[in-house]
Formats: sequence, structure tokens, C-alpha cells
Amino acid sequence: MVKHSLPQTDNQIDTLPEGYKDILASIISKIKDAQARALKAVNQELIEVYRDIGRTIHEKQEQREWGDSVVERLAKDLQNGFPGIKGFSSRNLWRMRDLYKSYQGNEKLTTLSSEISWSHNVALLSKCKDLLEKEFYMKMSRRNGWTYRVLIHHIENGTYEKTIISQSNFEKSLPTNLHPEAKLAVRDDYALDFLEIGDEHTERELERAIVRNIELFLREVGSSYSFIGSQYRLEIEGQEFFIDLLLFHRKLRALVAIELKVTEFIPEYIGKMQFYLSVLDDKVRLEGENPAIGIILCKSKTRTVVEYALKDATKPINIASYHMVKTLPQELKDQLPSPEQIALLLDHMS
Repeated sequence: MVKHSLPQTDNQIDTLPEGYKDILASIISKIKDAQARALKAVNQELIEVYRDIGRTIHEKQEQREWGDSVVERLAKDLQNGFPGIKGFSSRNLWRMRDLYKSYQGNEKLTTLSSEISWSHNVALLSKCKDLLEKEFYMKMSRRNGWTYRVLIHHIENGTYEKTIISQSNFEKSLPTNLHPEAKLAVRDDYALDFLEIGDEHTERELERAIVRNIELFLREVGSSYSFIGSQYRLEIEGQEFFIDLLLFHRKLRALVAIELKVTEFIPEYIGKMQFYLSVLDDKVRLEGENPAIGIILCKSKTRTVVEYALKDATKPINIASYHMVKTLPQELKDQLPSPEQIALLLDHMS
């Protein structure tokens, strides 16, 4: 009797060839990259088609050849021509016109709008009026992979304003190549309404609430942060010191120490943070990592006091405030820097 050999299954392979797992990981990575490129290409084509439809509607209306009723008829005909495919409602056709009009003649924003989804574009068209604000959210969505819901969260929490006017001394305390990324890593104000603690609370209660809700906290401070620990212990000559929260920023490749204060900012807080950052740089920072950064998170602050306190500080420190009620920072709009200064920061965003 002739015995036939069967193909080996996973259970029949006792040992895998050397390097097999690395090859498998490489193949999986290539497949995922190819899928991502394909989805990106499809999205870009779709946005370009929508933009072209929007241009046609705009031009026909400008030439007074089409009234609103013609656009309504176009929507019905497109829906009949592509049954089962969403996106051709009359409301969406008007959005396509708005997409074309909003970025007409602006090559930078035209390109960026093709690199985010249609739902992202709709959100920016309806919720953001300023072109610099739209550019900010386009770039942040692209670089951080924000979903539609995450984008809406940041718009409603005023991330643009809070980032642009954040108070730090990064320009003089960090290498030049780190300035843009560091500026984007911090904000002027953080919404901690998800902690669900009373307006009156101790620093320990605030810290414990943050640790209990660490995933939501990291979502609020930024997608590039990783949590290292709370009450992070430092020992110097037999003395113990504890940092409230220690994070790591992956893009900056830097430790980030956070001190929590339930009072208004006072200049004395700077000295303590500089001490923490010096110890982190000397005893905790790994080879290849950048200087540690400090964030002093206070219940409130006076901007002029912060400016003077940071004036002679040598370590990179950001002073921010937090609040427990989710509100739009309308008062921040009056404090925004000039459009030229904002554009300079946005130009450094990849």
C-alpha cells in the first residue's frame, strides 16, 4: 500500500523555520499598508468627484442657468441612477458646492480636504468659518487619525483656540526642531467634565479621578501621549519626591510631568517643576529621548502672571488651566495671535 503524505497544518509543525515570524509580520504590515493606501486613494477620488459636482452647481448658478429646483432634480436623478448608494441627497449636493466654494483658489486646503473623509469635511464646513481653523483641524485629523466623533469633540472643546494661545516657554527652552511639535502637544485649557467630581475638590481627589478615567484623560490631552504612572517616585540623597502624573509623548519622544493644582497659578510652582524636570533628565530619561517637559495644570491663572513667571524659566514648561464644565471658550478668540503667526505654526504641521 502506498502511503500519501498530507500537507502539514499548524499543529503538525513542531518548530518554525528561523525568521518565519519576522517574515509573517512583514507580510501583514505590507498588506495593511496596501489596504490603507487603497482606502486613501478611494477617498481622494470620491472627494474630487464631489468637488467637481460642487463646481458644476456653483458655475451653473453663477451663470443663472440653474435654480434650486434644478439641483433638487439632479439629486433625484443621481439617486435613481445609483440606487443604494448614499451621498447624493440634495443636502449633500449643496455641501459639495460649499466644499468647492470654500477652498476655491486655495491649493493647500483643496489638497488637504481630499486627505480627510467626507464626514470630516462636512463637519468643518458647518462648524468652522475661519480658514486657518479649518486647516488646523484638517492637519490634526490627518496626523492623529481622528475619527469623525473625535474631530467633533475637539471642535466643540475649542482645541484650536486652546492650542494656538497656550502659554509656554518652549521657544527658548527646547531645540528649534522641537518647537512646532511641542506647541501642538499642549493647550491653554483642558475640559475635565468627564471626571464627574464636584467643583470643590482636593489635588488628591483630582489625581485619583484622572487615574480612574485615564483613557478619557489621554483622549483629552492628545492622542500621542502614553501613561507611565501617578505619584511617580524620585529619590535624591535619601529624600523622596513624587510627580502627580508622568506621561510620555511619542512624537516628541519626551517625558511629560504634570503637576495638579486646585488653586490659581502662583509663580512658586515654576521652581518645583524645574526641579522635577532636572531630575527626570538626569536620572530617568533614556538615551535618544528629548528633554522632559512640564505641564502645571491649575484651577485658574492670570495670563500676565504666567508670562512673568515663565520669563526666566530655563526648563520647558506649559501653564494650563482646567474646568469641569464643558463650554466653548468664546473669550479665547480675542486672545488669538495674528493670522501670520498662526499660519507659521500650521506650516510646520505635517
